[in-house]
Amino acid sequence: MHLRRPAVRLTQISVEPVCSRYTPNRYAQEMYDYEITAPDAALLLEESRKDPKLKPAVRLIDVREPWEYQTAHIEGSTLIPMGEFPSRAHQELDPDERLLILCHHGARSLSVTNWLRQQGYDAAQSIAGGIESWSWHVDTTVPRY
Repeated sequence: MHLRRPAVRLTQISVEPVCSRYTPNRYAQEMYDYEITAPDAALLLEESRKDPKLKPAVRLIDVREPWEYQTAHIEGSTLIPMGEFPSRAHQELDPDERLLILCHHGARSLSVTNWLRQQGYDAAQSIAGGIESWSWHVDTTVPRY
């Protein structure tokens, strides 16, 4: 399987040093897009599995219903159905993690991503096209329904 590297936008920032430990002209990553493609998400997850020290940590969250998850899911994903998200998110998710949100076609995951961003989870991204796109473009062994 050949996956291309996701584009990361870097911006050079120039700030007057406030202390001796600060180095000016460091590169800072801009805010993540709200959506990420399935192949880019797969690459991030693969890199995260290879290097557990990778920061921010990458986590795959599935927001479909339990019966959908039983029908088809991606190994290593965490099931938090969309209806349970408001009551579970702050207890189970870390705002510093890179959260990749997955549903069937991408509508529910984008809605959850919007909610997460409003709650301060700035690294949350919806997988565009959902598990359907994953099955087409990343792993054809994942059942389609």
